[in-house]
Amino acid sequence: MDKTDLTSLPLPRLTEFLVSLGVPKYRGTQVFAWLYRPHITDFTEMTDLPRQLQQTLAERASFAWPEIAGVERSRDGTVKYGFKLRDGSYIEAVLIPEDERNTLCVSSQVGCAMGCEFCLTGSMGFKRNLTAGEIVGQVVRVRDRLCEEEAIAGRNLNNLVFMGMGEPLANFANLVDAIDILVEQRGLDFSERRITVSTCGLVPKIQELGLKTKVNLAVSLHAADDTTRERLMPINRKYPLADLLSACRNFPMPKRKRIMFEYILIQGVNDSVADAELLAEKLRFIPCKINLLPYNESPGLPFRRPVDDVIDIFQKTLWKAGYTVLVRSSRGADISAACGQLACRLAP
Repeated sequence: MDKTDLTSLPLPRLTEFLVSLGVPKYRGTQVFAWLYRPHITDFTEMTDLPRQLQQTLAERASFAWPEIAGVERSRDGTVKYGFKLRDGSYIEAVLIPEDERNTLCVSSQVGCAMGCEFCLTGSMGFKRNLTAGEIVGQVVRVRDRLCEEEAIAGRNLNNLVFMGMGEPLANFANLVDAIDILVEQRGLDFSERRITVSTCGLVPKIQELGLKTKVNLAVSLHAADDTTRERLMPINRKYPLADLLSACRNFPMPKRKRIMFEYILIQGVNDSVADAELLAEKLRFIPCKINLLPYNESPGLPFRRPVDDVIDIFQKTLWKAGYTVLVRSSRGADISAACGQLACRLAP
């Protein structure tokens, strides 16, 4: 008999599973809370459960988190974690420590099917979706590792960004289950306002994400015209800019909340003043902020980072148009942990 993986079950479904075993409903909250305590690895460690229930769970259910198979530390403090999954696949997640917070960049798929020309992850191809438990497991394992490290004792994970390997909205059901688990107060207790989901533009799922969760939306835009965006991002052939930006305008969110548009600046491709002016025009009437990401150069890819003066002019053009614009400094490039560089280099 196959065992039920408890790590992929939000609290209501975990409770339903226990009830199906003849267990009182209130035990669901107990078991769920135990799963997300640091360093719990066996049902026998859930000490307020009756021994018979511990044995029943051992026979009918399982819980195990992805194994940390490698760790690489950047000169700037960024940490890349390689995870080995139960089927032998590998994924990566990136911890970005800052003065006021620790942000974990989480993966949602093994590889990626989107084929963006500037991204090393896309060169891996698509292997499979992660389960909700494999998504949450990255958070659990890194949290436990932080608890063990005296150098940053007392500093917890407080920001999650779905900007690692894969397209989160292409793994929608498991993404939503993972978010439900992450924000459950009796578990990991993350605030939805501290979780950001990034998409390259799967238009039909954008509205659904806003209806089913209250997390932040980030959109990987990277060009303000269809010709350039199609060259960089094949998804634009199916969902062109007009459709994508319409979905963003209709995205349900509170008045003071804004969509984050990510724009990788690539030398000679999308970094001109005309590109900036067109971007300002296209984003008009969308509550947003813009993150500019100077391209992280990678071996085997033909693109280059613009010079600093070009980046500065691009930012100032958007400022003059009234936008909030940040240039995001590259973190972890020396360990291939920067944006677009995750390609399982830590796999043996």
